Amino acid sequence: MTQTVFGITGWKNSGKTTLVERLVSELTRRGYRVSTVKHAHHQFDIDKPGTDSHRHREAGAIEVALVSGHRWALMHELRGDDAPPLEAVLSRLSPCDLVLVEGYKREAHAKIEARRLGSSKDAPLTPDDPAIVAIASDHEVSGESVPVLDLNDIPAIADFIVNHCGLAERNDI
Repeated sequence: MTQTVFGITGWKNSGKTTLVERLVSELTRRGYRVSTVKHAHHQFDIDKPGTDSHRHREAGAIEVALVSGHRWALMHELRGDDAPPLEAVLSRLSPCDLVLVEGYKREAHAKIEARRLGSSKDAPLTPDDPAIVAIASDHEVSGESVPVLDLNDIPAIADFIVNHCGLAERNDI
């Protein structure tokens, strides 16, 4: 199944996570079914020591599915293997209208570059990435070849994504 994928990229502390969070809220308010994929550069754990599922993983299980009446999660242990490519992760998601991808700077899907004063770096990503189709910034940006949007104007950024991805307008809000 082909998912509609759109990314948010930028340097550390550029506002990516806040932008994704606010876009998910705006787009779901408009009636879209949205999923997200977040690329992390650090080790993380969503499980807690002592739980049954953690005990299963510690015993050597490659995958552990945790299921309740409210949600389910699938944890996959790499056990020394490389992290899966984005396409492999996308193939495991349930059908939805849009997948917002945070990070994955080197992937070829369309993305917005988040720029915020105070980010870890200020070198623009846009000149070296033809997949960046817009910039969302909290400060004045000039001389770019792509549209520049206000980082805090979430409805305008959501409109841009909906239009760029060719998503059908929803009337169920």
